[in-house]
Amino acid sequence: MRLSQFHLRTTKETPSDAELISHRLMLRTGMIRKLASGLYTWSPLGLRVLRKVEAVVREEMNRAGAVELLMPTIQPRDLWEETGRWQKFGGQLLKLKDRKEQEFCYAPTAEEVITDFARQELVSYKQLPVNFYQVQTKFRDEIRPRFGVMRAREFLMKDAYSFHLSDEDLEREYRNMHAAYSRIFTRLGLQFRAVLADSGAIGGDASQEFHVLADSGEDAIAFSTASDYAANVEAAQAVEPAPRAAASQTMKKVATPVQKTCEDVAALLDIPLAHTVKSIAVVGNEGFVLVLVRGDHALNEIKLRKVSGLAEHRMASEAEIEEHLGCVPGFLGPLQPRRPIRVIADREVAAMADFVVGANEAGFHLTGVNWGRDLPEPDEVADIRNVVAGDKARDGGEIRLARGIEVGHIFQLGRKYAQAMDATVLDENGKSATLAMGCYGIGVSRIVAAAIEQNHDDNGIVWPLPMAPWQVAVCVINPKNDASVNDAAVALLEQLQQAGWDAVLDDRGLRPGAMFADIELLGIPHRVVVSERGLAAGTYEYRSRSGSESENLDHAALMARLQS
Repeated sequence: MRLSQFHLRTTKETPSDAELISHRLMLRTGMIRKLASGLYTWSPLGLRVLRKVEAVVREEMNRAGAVELLMPTIQPRDLWEETGRWQKFGGQLLKLKDRKEQEFCYAPTAEEVITDFARQELVSYKQLPVNFYQVQTKFRDEIRPRFGVMRAREFLMKDAYSFHLSDEDLEREYRNMHAAYSRIFTRLGLQFRAVLADSGAIGGDASQEFHVLADSGEDAIAFSTASDYAANVEAAQAVEPAPRAAASQTMKKVATPVQKTCEDVAALLDIPLAHTVKSIAVVGNEGFVLVLVRGDHALNEIKLRKVSGLAEHRMASEAEIEEHLGCVPGFLGPLQPRRPIRVIADREVAAMADFVVGANEAGFHLTGVNWGRDLPEPDEVADIRNVVAGDKARDGGEIRLARGIEVGHIFQLGRKYAQAMDATVLDENGKSATLAMGCYGIGVSRIVAAAIEQNHDDNGIVWPLPMAPWQVAVCVINPKNDASVNDAAVALLEQLQQAGWDAVLDDRGLRPGAMFADIELLGIPHRVVVSERGLAAGTYEYRSRSGSESENLDHAALMARLQS
């Protein structure tokens, strides 16, 4: 391929709203162009990278035994009503009507459609197990689309769905997909980590996320120093706290006239923040609840939703706080409420002694508070906090935190969708059996941006070899001045292609500085320069994208260097 015959338009400037480096570099290289908020056109250059990611995904899914199909992006409301997700999925679901006023949605995922397909196509256990997958456009109406294709409204996704007669076979396929995903990200040259995760809106019994490690990642990942344990902070757990110590202080009321946060109270009293307790008032399905976490910890909303009666909850209003606690925010606590309340304590709080809480009186806190003596034991104890760096892991190691970009997610869905949609087959005894399902997604377009976040420098992208738009760029200097230089460059291009390299000829006639800057910006792993001087010496100028120096190599040495 010749760049003179290819559409390529790079720029030096990027829009001010491009916050992430991947967004800036994808715009500067011309890989994407914005059409509207969260909507992007992939240029010929960007599409080359996207297709390379797709190819690896398809090869590994096929190798794992999955079968490709293609489902509609427009899905009827009736299917989503069967599972109850027409309303539950929320504002991300883009709804529309046809000319007959029938309602549809633009697919954000395809559990309903694939389950409908399965209940029509699968009739016997002899057809199981089976795993169907597609590479298809999805749409989720993000409140705030940002970061380019990292959080776009329209994106390319590989989604797969497996069907099984037994839970044991579902677990087997789950492990099979875990292995396939690990091969995909390894082949793409990415540093990644598989982490335990919450199933979220998709639901299911077990799930893991695959994260590309990058400092700019939106997700915090907790991992142990002693094993391969890793989890999203939404699901990560530390060891059980040590048994509660005996009380050693007398409860006292102290004035905290303007100190409303645990940090301010700890500073005033000159005590560690870990000796304070923050009280968070929420309203759940069963009414008012006071949630307690240690002052130096953060409440984990995902974990809190798993507590009975709090699957759907909201922050309490000031009027509700006044009604139940007789106080204003900033001085709340579990002692002497105005009305009986339910108290849920994090495990760490339940193990505390001689701690500090609000006095339910404006301008005051209580010190030396102890369970059993000063206030009743909590109604419920649960793990409802985020882990922090330094926590002890269950394997004996220490919890560390890193940032990651989620690019894949695998779920054991169980029978949630099959039961709702009556997807059954006849088992070995001729009896009707509800199908068990697995779900396995990969953000194909997001992988491209995540790879850039992990692989770049001041000059541009540094693509892993399998993802690069081209693996080798043959740069010809002054091709119009000397036909022999052009002929030599074309000959080298053909030799590289015959040797299996995806190579491109930069014959645009740019000055060397501008041409080399473009090749570095594009992130092409190998650059070979053909020039009059080099021809005279029988050498080519070679430079690796990740290297700092150029080398003059003859043809044999060049081919050996590329192979190495």
